[in-house]
Amino acid sequence: MSLAVLKSRALSGMDAPEVTVEVHLANGLPAFTIVGLPETEVKESKDRVRAALQNARFDFPAQRITVNLAPADLPKESGRFDLPIALGILAASGQIPDDALDQYEFAGELSLSGELRPIRGALAMTFAICKSAQRDQTPARAFMLPKANAEEAALVAEARIFPAESLLQVCAHFAALDADSKISQHRSKPQSETIPYLDFSDVKAQNQAKRALEVAAAGSHSVLLVGPPGTGKSMLASRFPGILPGMTDQQALESAAVLSLTNGFSLAKWKQRQFRSPHHTSSAVALVGGGGNPRPGEISLAHHGVLFLDELPEFDRKVLEVLREPLESGQIHISRAAKQATFPARFQLIAAMNPCPCGYFGHSNGKCRCTPDSILRYQGKISGPLLDRIDMQILVQALPHEDLFSHTQTEPSHAIQERVEAAYLRQLDRQAKPNNLLSTKEIELHCQTDQATEQLLRNAMLKLNWSARAYHRVLKVARSIADLANSPVVLQTHVAEAIQYRRAMREH
Repeated sequence: MSLAVLKSRALSGMDAPEVTVEVHLANGLPAFTIVGLPETEVKESKDRVRAALQNARFDFPAQRITVNLAPADLPKESGRFDLPIALGILAASGQIPDDALDQYEFAGELSLSGELRPIRGALAMTFAICKSAQRDQTPARAFMLPKANAEEAALVAEARIFPAESLLQVCAHFAALDADSKISQHRSKPQSETIPYLDFSDVKAQNQAKRALEVAAAGSHSVLLVGPPGTGKSMLASRFPGILPGMTDQQALESAAVLSLTNGFSLAKWKQRQFRSPHHTSSAVALVGGGGNPRPGEISLAHHGVLFLDELPEFDRKVLEVLREPLESGQIHISRAAKQATFPARFQLIAAMNPCPCGYFGHSNGKCRCTPDSILRYQGKISGPLLDRIDMQILVQALPHEDLFSHTQTEPSHAIQERVEAAYLRQLDRQAKPNNLLSTKEIELHCQTDQATEQLLRNAMLKLNWSARAYHRVLKVARSIADLANSPVVLQTHVAEAIQYRRAMREH
């Protein structure tokens, strides 16, 4: 047979559209042509495939070889098409049987020796295979891919994963010379060990900041930590993932799928909340994603995890402004002239900053020599619309010297996490979502207040000049405080505490 047809997958954002790999051999001068909008990595597969076939002791046909990657208008990138192209050449030249090829989909990059190297997006491709089968109401094809990607791909329970180490092993599977040549189906075994988060017991004192972070963890609220240098802001933030509620299987799969797009997932990270801390020199594209072939940025890699922005005013203002929409919607839409992609971005923002350029405004040591204008300019680097979207703004005071020498044991993360988990479960039972995601109507339903509490809110709005968004966010935070106290209603004490977490930054 001079024509072979195999199935593979491309990547387009979080989607993995099906690609048909057609290989045709014809008489004429020897040539090797790949068509179907291939990018440079795909065009270079000609040399990898030729060397891999020859080093695996197969005959490379001295004919006119044409490879078509359909659909023709879908851009194809990366080396994942090496394996289906090589198998297509072998099937078209009669060196391996082709009767079972249509039951599989293939992806894998070939080394010159014929070994299979890992690819990006294996989990997204596996999701797409199973989703296509459900849509078409047909049995899902098996997925043959490099062994290094088997663990992440097999996290999709209904998928049939066949990992291979080399081109020869794949060919032996289809030649079926004996039972030992068959590649066994792989099934994932996620680890159930305790995740090694940093512990809050390492942080001395700072009970007010710890309490605020507990409230933030319970309701998925964003937090801005403001304080002089050396007060423990970064230390607190790095330990925040350890008090968040445990991830569900669905959340873990979503997080793993995003990490898979950058080869960043390993089974050891299963159900681990991601903690992303980009440097303040990061660009807007690095933060939200993009590029010619759109890839996820830091906010998507922190999906169901924590995005920590240290030294917040040092970020370029245009970079910070791109966070405004994702903080509200939980996703990011990237549009280019020829491509569009949507990535999830349901992250929890923790930011930290100094109160002034020198860092010591309000410090008891009296070192600050910044003028009022320079302080306002420094704090003004954070725009009002962005600051308005941050639920809690906490002042982290300098630590008294006697606290540093104290040997008193502080509360460990697991004790805080138990309270957070209980509060989070109450939210799921009541409204099936964390408090941070409550809509306006749901706030009116679940955050009802009495007359005295309402008057307290009115006074706070007038004094602090809140927007409607800030008012609603204070009520959400108060609802989280009530959940931690196992209170079915929002009391005046809960609202009063929430107001303390919403102090205007420029009043410090």
